[in-house]
Amino acid sequence: MKSLRDILFGVSITKVSGSTDLKIDQISFDSRQVNPGTAFIAVRGTLTDGHEYISKAIEKGASAIICEEFPSNLQEEACYVQTDNSARALGILAANFYDNPSSKLKLVGITGTNGKTTIATLLFKLFRELGYKAGLISTVQNHINDRVVPSTHTTPDPIALNQLFKEMVENGCDYCFMEVSSHAVAQYRIEGLEFAGGVFSNLTHDHLDFHKTFDAYLKAKKGFFDSLNKSSFALTNVDDKNGNVMLQNTKAHKKTYGLKNMADFKGKIIENNFSGLLLDIDGQEVWFKLVGSFNAYNLLAVYGASMLLEQDKFKVLTTLSRLSGAEGRFDYVTSPNGIIGIVDYAHTPDAVQNVLSTIQNIRKGNEQVITILGCGGDRDKTKRPIMAQVACDWSDKVILTSDNPRSEDPNQILKDMEAGVMPNNKKKTLIIENRKEAIRTACHLAKGGDIILLAGKGHEKYQEINGVKHPFDDKQILAEQLNQIN
Repeated sequence: MKSLRDILFGVSITKVSGSTDLKIDQISFDSRQVNPGTAFIAVRGTLTDGHEYISKAIEKGASAIICEEFPSNLQEEACYVQTDNSARALGILAANFYDNPSSKLKLVGITGTNGKTTIATLLFKLFRELGYKAGLISTVQNHINDRVVPSTHTTPDPIALNQLFKEMVENGCDYCFMEVSSHAVAQYRIEGLEFAGGVFSNLTHDHLDFHKTFDAYLKAKKGFFDSLNKSSFALTNVDDKNGNVMLQNTKAHKKTYGLKNMADFKGKIIENNFSGLLLDIDGQEVWFKLVGSFNAYNLLAVYGASMLLEQDKFKVLTTLSRLSGAEGRFDYVTSPNGIIGIVDYAHTPDAVQNVLSTIQNIRKGNEQVITILGCGGDRDKTKRPIMAQVACDWSDKVILTSDNPRSEDPNQILKDMEAGVMPNNKKKTLIIENRKEAIRTACHLAKGGDIILLAGKGHEKYQEINGVKHPFDDKQILAEQLNQIN
């Protein structure tokens, strides 16, 4: 139980009706979860406006209403607080309600288009191996030490976030590593949090369905670094053209990592093949289990963040060399006759090109590269033809198939993708809407030594069609089909 006056600390308040000297048992922005003693925050979302549910919240016993616009009829039994931004207020209220747990952790946020999950997961695994208690908030799953907490969003809502942080503190966690999505920044989900540091991976074409323009997408990412305080660090990929943009207005301690340009944490690829990477990191040669130049950047980011968190260089590099990456990121299986099947979460044009260029760099000669590619429904449509074009340019055969169509017609998504297939690539492109059939076809087209890339869904264990999540595990199905080939 908390005082309404206390949990409003830091919120920009423009008007109050009623007494803030109230005891609050719960905070919620969902009127369905309101109980007597709840503070209801009316947030304007992309699909619904919480202001429309204020009367319902009052009926269910809400003691306080935090909103941007007072309703016409104010109920005497409730306190109404007007703010200029309810979404921002929600983050601050959630942090205050749960005793600002992020300030009791060394919280590191990782943002960028690609690499967030791998960097966050590797940092979590590394610090657990180094003997620390730690938490993880990621697209794949959340962790409180070794306990897995299911993940529903890349970055949860502020109430769920602060509940997780409070549990981490109660379980003795010293560190937490979390993915910070552009949606989370734009929707103020990280408001009220205290970060020990931020890491930027890269910025490429994605989420324009939400942000509308690339500039707005960039500003959302930059907004995270702008919010860091002077006691934290800001670590950026100096080889990315937008890397230094992230540092322009931050108060944080600025540091860089890179393979090509001068950087505070410098790396060089010495060997790159299917068994791993040999890197020179700050003058030390180390063999890692991860594959590809994109993972060289991920490893450098992890190393740099670890150094900024004052860890021992030798212990970090030794431990990192033993770790595997995140599930569904360049996962591979091999058939009895030597076909290599790779499952990867790549769902942006740049990510698809990164994986395919890695395959090209480490293939030995005449192997075919067969790519199976889909695009998600109800997401950025502009990237669909670009992804198909990239797949065709970098592959010997391409099968366009269904990903998670969600509420869209999968055949329309395929038509959008097909628009990116140039006339010279038509002959090597198949369209098979059924994803399992597409996988089976690729396996039968492949010969010993060939490489199949199954892109888009990675770690996901379902396929979402018309709001229903059907069991579907890319890696399991690919392994089953490959094992049927003699």
